[in-house]
Amino acid sequence: MTGAGGEILFEFHRVGTYLKVVAIDGQTGVEVSVVGPASGSVELLKRTAINKLRYVQNRDAAKPPTR
Repeated sequence: MTGAGGEILFEFHRVGTYLKVVAIDGQTGVEVSVVGPASGSVELLKRTAINKLRYVQNRDAAKPPTR
């Protein structure tokens, strides 16, 4: 999937009755994961993972650089 910030890669792992979605920014390699019911909407989990990825990237961009 390509978003406003570039390519986003997804991994899906079913663990029992849950589905774990990992979203990876193709340019920076930053990754996050979310978990939801396997019987739920895959698109909703993908959107949630994208939102979390953007949140983490924005949070990290606001941090002062470390030495």
